[in-house]
Amino acid sequence: MKKIETDSGIEIKKVYTPEDLPKDIGEEMPGRFPFTRGVQPDMYRGKLWTMRQYSGFSTAEESNRRYHYLISQGVSGLSVAFDLPTQIGYDSDHSLSEGEVGKAGVAIDSIEDMEALFDGIKLNEVSTSMTINSTAFILLALYVAIAKKQGADLSQLQGTVQNDILKEYAARGTYIYPPKPSMRIITDIFEWCSKELPKWNTISISGYHIREAGSTAVQEIAFTLSNGKAYVKAALDKGLDINIFGRRLSFFFNSHNNLFQEVAKFRAARRMWAMIMKDLGATDEKAMMLRFHTQTGGSTLTAQQPLNNISRVTLQTLAAVLGGTQSLHTNGYDEALNLPTEEAAGIALRTQQIVAYESGVADTADPLAGSYFVENLTGEVEKEAWKIIGTIDAIGGSVNAIDEGFMQNEISQSAYVYQQKIERKEKIIVGVNSFISDNEIAPPSFKVDDSIRTVQINKLKALKEKRDNAKVTDCLENIKEHAIKNKNLMPVVIEAVENLCTLGEIADTLRQVFGEYK
Repeated sequence: MKKIETDSGIEIKKVYTPEDLPKDIGEEMPGRFPFTRGVQPDMYRGKLWTMRQYSGFSTAEESNRRYHYLISQGVSGLSVAFDLPTQIGYDSDHSLSEGEVGKAGVAIDSIEDMEALFDGIKLNEVSTSMTINSTAFILLALYVAIAKKQGADLSQLQGTVQNDILKEYAARGTYIYPPKPSMRIITDIFEWCSKELPKWNTISISGYHIREAGSTAVQEIAFTLSNGKAYVKAALDKGLDINIFGRRLSFFFNSHNNLFQEVAKFRAARRMWAMIMKDLGATDEKAMMLRFHTQTGGSTLTAQQPLNNISRVTLQTLAAVLGGTQSLHTNGYDEALNLPTEEAAGIALRTQQIVAYESGVADTADPLAGSYFVENLTGEVEKEAWKIIGTIDAIGGSVNAIDEGFMQNEISQSAYVYQQKIERKEKIIVGVNSFISDNEIAPPSFKVDDSIRTVQINKLKALKEKRDNAKVTDCLENIKEHAIKNKNLMPVVIEAVENLCTLGEIADTLRQVFGEYK
């Protein structure tokens, strides 16, 4: 008989019976430790997940128009994509920015760009997620500066900065500084936000990019939770209270096509994180809750027969919702070809709304609880993930595991094995290695023109001509001094952006102090 396994190597039996259920199956309830069944007792009956659409491209003005469109269509939270130069701390006029300005996201060089990005959007009325890591502290400073100009109450601002640098070293690559100063900047954000932005999620510990790089589902949660432990320990070493900063930790996971494996993954991750936080000293149950955002799997989308991706995204949406996500972004069907068109983004949002309002899956908490298969698979995923975390702990934690290349090698090997299965047709991808069509029709494409860089360069020239450059110099020197003396960077970075210092100038100032990671 053919052996069937998940991509994590967990064997799937032909049939599951009550004997496959955990012995304590009836004791766990939604909203109670260890939160396997969800972090809220009534889940979506009380409040639906936040429906986000990840968007950002070209100039701030162009992205702003897309945000207003998405808000008009019913999104309940914005999710901002930044271009590559912004992510790695270069202004648009830097030589290394050529060819990348406005391409993978929106170009943000200064407070003027940030103001244009959120023009007409009241920040105290919207939840904003920003996918930004090595320059997260600068983008957060810009966001806070705009909120202050709007007269918003900072204590009521809601949103998230991804701010997860460890997965950049392991999987994604948009790092600037070495691990130690990068971790210091992250804990500066923890510390400052705990006092000034108490409702802000200070980190979104990301498994999404680990999965996109080729990991299995089990590796995704094992590496992510291990990274989470490293951030908590760094915050504890700084003297922060785990019961305070622990409440503002959030996670970011991927959702792929294997519906039951993904649901089991989300349920196992919640249970594991509750145990980890308890072991690290948390006593407040809210600090033990794993709250997470989900994005459907970008790497699962195919350039061939792209309309099939609507079905894939629907499956992935169901997995995220059945798994108890707090926030969800659905990909456009055309994203294997280009940035999503407005039509594709609209369909992606409608997919969430149909699942929310028409499918019935949001009517009760953890509707798959008690399934012989799902409960058994949840336990198997957890067991295999603990094995990997044990290996990482033996190496000395996530930072050491990344320094030694352990995570990178494991991800690469998993990606290689998966691709081999596709090429041998052991893994069927509809439209790619099976059910191929010769008469495909390409959907409309959406491209960003290279002239955007000229627009941004002209903005920067005008900005530098009108600002008080002596004040700029003072602000940058103040940042350097705080970095050297290990003082919290957030107040001086906010002051710098308010005085028209650019993102690249601030990042370069810290390059002088911290160096760059190679």
